[in-house]
Order: sequence, then C-alpha cells, then structure tokens
Amino acid sequence: MAGNVRTTLEMIKWEHSIFALPFALTGAMLAAHGLPAWRVLFWIVVCMVAARSAAMAFNRWADAEIDRRNPRTATRAIPAGLLSRQFTAGFTIVAAGIFIFSASRLNFLTLLLSPVALAVIFIYSYAKRFTRWSHLLLGLALGIAPSAAWIAVRGSLDPRILLLTGAVLFWVAGFDVLYACQDYEHDVQAGLHSVPQAFGLEAAFWIARAMHLAMLVLLLGLVAIFHLGWISIVGVAAIAAMLLYEHSLVSPRDLSRLNAAFFTMNGIISFVFFAAVAADLLHRP
Repeated sequence: MAGNVRTTLEMIKWEHSIFALPFALTGAMLAAHGLPAWRVLFWIVVCMVAARSAAMAFNRWADAEIDRRNPRTATRAIPAGLLSRQFTAGFTIVAAGIFIFSASRLNFLTLLLSPVALAVIFIYSYAKRFTRWSHLLLGLALGIAPSAAWIAVRGSLDPRILLLTGAVLFWVAGFDVLYACQDYEHDVQAGLHSVPQAFGLEAAFWIARAMHLAMLVLLLGLVAIFHLGWISIVGVAAIAAMLLYEHSLVSPRDLSRLNAAFFTMNGIISFVFFAAVAADLLHRP
C-alpha cells in the first residue's frame, strides 16, 4: 500500500500543485484585503492539493489506454504495470473526498460548489476525445482556483475576481497548447483532438502566444480594477518577460527544451504574481 501511494504521488506529480496554488492564494488575499485567517488559508491549501491530486489521478485512470499507445507516455505508472486502474480509481475517490470535506470546513457555498468543481476538473480528461479546445477546459480547471478562494474567504463571488480566473485560464491553455505539440503525430494517428492536431504546429505556436497575451491584458485589468500599486505592475512586467523567454526556448522545429518551459518557468510565473500582489496589499497604508 505504501509503495502504491508513493508511486501514485510520483505519477500525479503532486508537487506541481504550485502552478495554481499561488493564484488561489492571490484570490484569497484580494478577498481579505490582506492576509485571511490562518484557518481559512490552511483549508484552501488542502482543497487545492486534494483537488489537483484527484484530477491528475483521474486523468491517468481515464487515459490509461491512450497512454499505452503513445510512446511518450507508455512508461507512465498504469500502462507500465506499476499501478492498477483499480488502485488509481480508489486514490481518486479518497482525494475527492478530502477535497469535499475540506470545502465543508470553509463555508456552505464552498461545500455546495465542490461537486461542480470536481465535475469541471474531471471532464477535462475526456475533452480531447471530442474537442480541439480541451486546452481551455484545462485552463478553466485551474482558473477556478482564485474564484474558489475568494468564495472561501467571503462566502460569495465578486465578478472582479473573474479577471484572474480568465488570466489563469489563458495562461494554462497557452502552455498546454505548447505541451500538446509533442503529441502532434500521435494525436493525428489516434484521432484525438488538440489545437496542434487541428491547425498544425506553426499555427499552434501563434495561438499559444495569443493566449498568453490575453493573460497579460487580463492581469493588467485586475491590477486596475483592484487599484493595486506599482509592485503589481512590475510583477506583470516580469511575467511578460518570463513568457517571452518561455516562448524563446521552443519552436515548431525544436521542442527539446519544452519541459524546462512547461515546469520551471510556469512555477516561477505563478509565484511572482502572488508575491507582487501580496507585497502591494501588505504594504498599503
């Protein structure tokens, strides 16, 4: 059992929860005009880690046969025989249960919406079977984090925080389009849908750039509507520079450094924006 849990955690890369967690914490701090109560922050973090763990395990369970036929993913735990689909399904149920319980510790609305959040993150795993825009569904799955954190703090939703949800949506969708370029040939042969499969690699890169430009516009809108200061503006400028660097690492003809762009830079991007907004909010007179 311990070995299976360890293998599952390696499979779902639970440490990559850092991608969306800083944006969730940003939403929480904006809702509280500073630091929320530590109890609230604790349950938000547990919700984030549990939801992402459930989503990733479910994705590996749903895609086990697809992963087996794809040379890039054939060594993943389930197709490689390191984990059974039954154990992975059980892990998913436990993680989802922890998420719902954690949501219940926040307020009634977070509990009421927790099944909706699970539905969004689970549907993504099947999206590439029927739409080329599955990347946007993945973006939504992570993008609801700051809005959910706002609800966790306030018990209601303010439409202004949807700017941050939209920014995260386009940020994630953009780098997922780039990531999907690795599977272009496999997706064409297997009949799976994606932006690269539908439009080709060159067009996919331009679509990813457009999505990341939309992210920057929405972040600037968020800074303006919440009357954040110069630190947040510098944070958005730093993100623009990092996105530019991220896109310089790869091209339609050279995807060899894609993992560096996908994992390292995006973890830094989410943290930089959180740090900038937190500094602005905590240093207000």
